[in-house]
Order: sequence, then C-alpha cells, then structure tokens
Amino acid sequence: MTFCKAEFGGWSARAALMIAALAFMGASAHAQQLPHSLRDALLGHKGPPEARRVAAPPVARYVSETGGAFVFDQAASRPLIKFDNSAEIWVLQPQPASRGDVIYRNDLGEPVLRVTKLGGVILFTDDAPMGAAAALSGRAPSIQPPAILSFNVFVQRVRIATARASRAAQRDIEFATVQDVRPETAVLAADSATVVAEAFERMARKGDRSLMSQIARVLLAEGRKPSATLKDGALTVTYSPDQGLAGRPSSKRIVKVIHR
Repeated sequence: MTFCKAEFGGWSARAALMIAALAFMGASAHAQQLPHSLRDALLGHKGPPEARRVAAPPVARYVSETGGAFVFDQAASRPLIKFDNSAEIWVLQPQPASRGDVIYRNDLGEPVLRVTKLGGVILFTDDAPMGAAAALSGRAPSIQPPAILSFNVFVQRVRIATARASRAAQRDIEFATVQDVRPETAVLAADSATVVAEAFERMARKGDRSLMSQIARVLLAEGRKPSATLKDGALTVTYSPDQGLAGRPSSKRIVKVIHR
C-alpha cells in the first residue's frame, strides 16, 4: 500500500509537470499571436491574413490612437470625412500608393487618411503629421448633406456661422450672399459659411487674430469653380453647386488665402 501511494504520488508529480509544460507552450504560442503594439493591433500587421482582413462598412466610425474620432463615408460619390469635434465635412481625393495602399488627400493635396491593403487606417492631422493608427469602431450614419435646404434652415446655419466667426475674430463679421440662394444651392452656400467659421476658429487657435482684422465681411458667391479671395476687406468664397461638397473650398484653403 505504501508502494502504491508512492507510485500515485510520483504520477501526480509527473502529470503536474506535463500540465505546466503544456500550459507554458500554449501561453508561448498565444503570445506569438498577440500584436506587439497598439499600432499592430489597429493596422493588422501581425497574425494570420484571415484574421487581419476585416471589411469596413461603407460609412464607418473610427477612433485614432491619439483619441480623436471621425466618420469616413465611402458611400458618397466622393469620399468624405468628418471629425467629431468639427462641423466641417472634408472631401477627399483617393490616390494609389505603394504596397497597394490608398492615400486620401484634401483639396490642398495634403494626406488625411491612408488605408492599407489589409484594411488598416492611418490618420494624418496637424497634431500627428506622421500619422496615427485608427481602429474601426462600427457603422455610422451618412454624413452626405441633403440635396435641398429650406430658406429658414439656410438662414439659421448662416447665423450660426456668423456668430462663430465673430467670436473667433472678437468683433462683428458680416456674412452676405452675392446671388439669391435657391433651395438646390442653399446647401452648398450654407456649408461655405460653415467652413469660413471653421477657418476663423482654426486661425484663432493658432493666435492669428491679427490676420482676421483685415476682414470686415464675408461674401458667399455662386460660380463655376470653388475658390476664395480676399480684397478690400471682403473675403469672397465662391461655391459651385454642380460639384456637390467638392464645389467649395475647405477651411484650410481659406486660411491659406488669408495668410497670403
């Protein structure tokens, strides 16, 4: 009986060692499959290909590793992006890149997003010019604006833009339209006012209020192609309704014109 107990005890010890070894091997294998960084986890650089390929919805929300969130809309005729902390909708231009990636640029040609062949997303901002990985958060509603806008809603949006621009400039800024606004052109006219307010706030954050002192009024004008000009104290923003959201300059383009 003593012999049996000794044998049983020996078998238990050996079994414990085997179980420990198997657990160690399993943990090591699992560790080899784990991403080595948040960037790998977000971009899918590690792990088998089938685990990395996750198809994103046509309109999806992402969160960058720096904490910012945005909606990327590929269901529109032109790719769009909108950040949670901004009212501006950016129109992007896709461009093929190396390794099968696609770079999406704004109207100044600056990179905004890079989507890798494996579906990873890298966001470029003023705070992260070298890029920050972004993780898919889930589906999102379309950020494409409506086709028409009522006059009352148009007036309300322009009033909001006027208040924002005036607050950024720390003085009253007048907004006016050059032509009569129609329901089918009101959307882009109102959006042009919004991007002007975004431009003013961008300059205020950077301490460029002295440059805004040369602007007394903002004129929203309908034309054949989008542009922005500054002359005799009037900032004229031209929008082209036929081009949709791409038919008006971005806030960055407006800032560039004011800096000249």
